[in-house]
Amino acid sequence: MPRDDATASLMPSALSPGADAVGDATLQLQNVIVRRAGRDILNLPEWSVPISGGVTALIGPNGAGKTTLLRLLHGLIKPDAGTIRWPTDTIPPRAILLQSPVLLRRTAAANIDFVLKRRGISKQQRAKQITQILAKARLEDCANRPARHLSGGQKRRLALAQALAQAPRVLLLDEPTAGLDPTAAIGVEHMIAEASADGIAVIVSSHELGQVRRLADRALFLHAGKPIEAGPFPSLFDNPKSRELTAFLKGDLTW
Repeated sequence: MPRDDATASLMPSALSPGADAVGDATLQLQNVIVRRAGRDILNLPEWSVPISGGVTALIGPNGAGKTTLLRLLHGLIKPDAGTIRWPTDTIPPRAILLQSPVLLRRTAAANIDFVLKRRGISKQQRAKQITQILAKARLEDCANRPARHLSGGQKRRLALAQALAQAPRVLLLDEPTAGLDPTAAIGVEHMIAEASADGIAVIVSSHELGQVRRLADRALFLHAGKPIEAGPFPSLFDNPKSRELTAFLKGDLTW
């Protein structure tokens, strides 16, 4: 069966969050298209995701549209067609961490202070919050160290701490552990799990299927810019319905 026919045959419920999301505040996308050079790089007929907590994973091979979807949800780009409906008229605060985060050439504490100051938080309150945020990132001993002197894992945790310092309701993460060794990656995963437990809705793209199993409550599988399957864990991985997801989980679908 051609992929387009397989995608079109998906029932609407196949691209909904699943029973675990009933009653949650939900973000809905309908007929959303992003085009580049005359080609649709993202085409989402329908997708909904709860934004009252939990972790939603975006999975798929390179070029599937995961980063484009994250940038779209943050507002860095606009759709060429379709609608994005948030649960209320006021769009909730969002923070995004891209694959190559940029840290200021300052201390770890000063990097957090910069974000808090931009939010209008007083100097006294900033000092207290910096301590709390760095503690959550397991960086309290690095407060006065220049960010450029931190290890790769510490830099990634600091970048994630910067995103959390924005007090987002929705946290968008693009391959947050890419290039990290397993120990450093676990530190980042711990922060993501804590953010979700604090009620932040996390939407994360990841090539690490083990990481997806550890963190995610639900996932959307994209291929060639189109949604193929979505659903809660563990059923999505344990009982794939499409040949594309089956091949991806076996490592046979790489692009």
